[in-house]
Amino acid sequence: MKTINLAVIILLLSVSAYAQTGSISGRVTFGTATPLHGVSVTVLQTRQTAQTDQDGNFTITGVLPGRYTLLAHLDGFSDVTRVVTVTSGGTATANLQLEVLSLTEQVTVTLSGEEQSVFDSFQTVTAVGSTRITEKAATSIGEVLEHEVGVAKRSFGPGTARPVIRGFDGDRVLVLQDGVRAGSLGSQSGDHGEPVDPLSAERIEVVKGPATLLYGSNALGGVVNVISHHDNRFHDGFRGFFTGVGGTADRQAGAAGGVEYGVNNWMLRGSLSAQRTGDYNTPIGRIPNSASRSNNGSFGAGYFADKGFFSGTYTLDIRRYGVPFAAEFHEHGHKHEGEEPHEEEDEEIDLRLRRHNVRFTGGFRDLTNSFLSGVNYSFDYTNYRHKEIEIEDGIEEVGTIFDNKIFSFRSVFEQQRYGRLTGRFGIEGLNRTYLVEGEEQLIDGEVKHNSFSVFALEELNYGRVRFQFGGRVENNRYRPENPDLRDRSFTAFSGGAGINVGLWEGGAFVMNYTHANRAPALEELYNFGPHIGNVTFEIGNENLRRETANGVDFSLRHQTGRFRFTGDVYYYHISDFVFLAPQDEDGDGDVDFEDGLPVARFEQENARFVGAELKAEATFNRYIGGFVAFDVTRARLTDSNTNVPRIPPARARLGLDLRYERLSVRPEVVIAADQDRIFPLETRTEGYGLFNIAASYTIGRQHSAHIFSMNAYNLTNKLYRNHVNFVKDLMPEIGRGVRFGYTVRFF
Repeated sequence: MKTINLAVIILLLSVSAYAQTGSISGRVTFGTATPLHGVSVTVLQTRQTAQTDQDGNFTITGVLPGRYTLLAHLDGFSDVTRVVTVTSGGTATANLQLEVLSLTEQVTVTLSGEEQSVFDSFQTVTAVGSTRITEKAATSIGEVLEHEVGVAKRSFGPGTARPVIRGFDGDRVLVLQDGVRAGSLGSQSGDHGEPVDPLSAERIEVVKGPATLLYGSNALGGVVNVISHHDNRFHDGFRGFFTGVGGTADRQAGAAGGVEYGVNNWMLRGSLSAQRTGDYNTPIGRIPNSASRSNNGSFGAGYFADKGFFSGTYTLDIRRYGVPFAAEFHEHGHKHEGEEPHEEEDEEIDLRLRRHNVRFTGGFRDLTNSFLSGVNYSFDYTNYRHKEIEIEDGIEEVGTIFDNKIFSFRSVFEQQRYGRLTGRFGIEGLNRTYLVEGEEQLIDGEVKHNSFSVFALEELNYGRVRFQFGGRVENNRYRPENPDLRDRSFTAFSGGAGINVGLWEGGAFVMNYTHANRAPALEELYNFGPHIGNVTFEIGNENLRRETANGVDFSLRHQTGRFRFTGDVYYYHISDFVFLAPQDEDGDGDVDFEDGLPVARFEQENARFVGAELKAEATFNRYIGGFVAFDVTRARLTDSNTNVPRIPPARARLGLDLRYERLSVRPEVVIAADQDRIFPLETRTEGYGLFNIAASYTIGRQHSAHIFSMNAYNLTNKLYRNHVNFVKDLMPEIGRGVRFGYTVRFF
């Protein structure tokens, strides 16, 4: 009898537990009619996932009652999120429409390693999708991102362009590929590019403000994460893409393609890309030696089961680009202000770059133990080299060779939900070997850089109010081979806390406080000599202390079907901010010059960064939409009451989105103010206004999509200059031109 009673009790408990769950079902289409097969639909809070069938239908069962964010993802389409409410024993219906859009993306993976709604994230994120990338196609990510809110480009020519986030540049902005640092030398010099291929990217995410908790001290200013087309889940059969681009003002031609094939839980993938640009045209003529070319190939394989996966990838990136007017500083000393482009020089400087990368990733998910729900790990090795080529009378000679070898590892542990608490913690390490040889040998001998850190990021969810808090302890050690240089070690704690408050349906207020530390870069500690890429004779400072930033960010957000808005205000106080300070050793009141370059030493002062950003998109009716964006940054060295160098001017961008069926036409105006808040040795930059028109047309099928795009830029052929360009007085920006693109995706 006891046995029968026990069996009845177990049966009743099982029925009760089953009744406590519900399900989500729906249909995913392209537009209103074309069903999409193979779309991944995920409940973001629980990571439960289903794929659509041939008719676009999906069902997710076993979902506990509550309010959830549903994500639909398919390569080449803009991700869509939808909030659904699941009741006990009920079925929530969510029909989702995917589109090919250029204006906005709704999902980020950079902040947590898993998909997360941009609207729900604590930090402000800009996500640029593949269609927008094709419209802005270039050999460098700085060129692709330059007009995004809060993002400018630092450059010494098109091939070198690198993102500047909220005025932060160099070692304070970290560039990642699929969540792992790229291993380049782009942060240290204005003429060093990033070996990242935009054409092969599914999207590019920009995290604004300190991201040190998850990514370390190099992310004090922000993170740029270039995300490839493959993810960590299995699918049957073939998926792939092909993109071709061509442009007029820089005689651009490029193509990229990739394919994935899944069978028996194994995934094989590969991609190739190539781009070429010539010397680009301006209203006053072509810029000599501004051409670039890049080639990229990536191949990998992995095994993806329901509960775990592992994968390996090899990537080779080879590129060469000219550094306009670099020979001016080799031959003639410092530049002459106001000088315009002229006939080709007898000598030119090119950079020839290659990067080998091997990466192993893996993980476990949907674990059933009481503590961990998942684990992700990666091991990455990068062998980077670039050569600075001096060309005179057609004869090439290698001037300087830069070698950078990095082994890094990272592991993140996802915690099981405990009441209202969720979170993750992890470890990260890096071993770097850096060596410069040749004419521009700024550091004599090899330098070893080792780093290790532990971190945690937790979240408390009370429904309309969520709290996030976390911390990171990081150690960086520098060991120069040269006995005349000092070993240095820096250990620091970074921490932060934030609150996200739901104000109304589709509205939220977010506030973050961040305490972040950055160890000085080895170039800041040890460089000594003429550095053409920064137009400076640099003197390192082995006595530098770590930077410490305390900052607050305020964000007001609104997102509904017809209107999306994000407004941000930020303030950062940075103690011991590292910068290049001009020297006057002889006391004559003028900056010293050495080898024809102004002498500057890495020194420290307190600094203040304050700024605001706004981005809004509206749909007025089925045919007309509009968008507006604005950003401004003010940065000063507070001890000397001096402006921080190379801060972008205030900018605005506004336009219309005109739609008819699958056609979208987007005329826009880009406006930049004068930049007269300048650092000593800088010159004032005049404001400007540009008129651009972008357009795209999409042909969607159940298993394929064709996207035709066009971007007509600087249609008035305006002569303008980029304040963050190291040689802006010699090199204006690109003139009138048109770029055409075509992409086909099959799935």
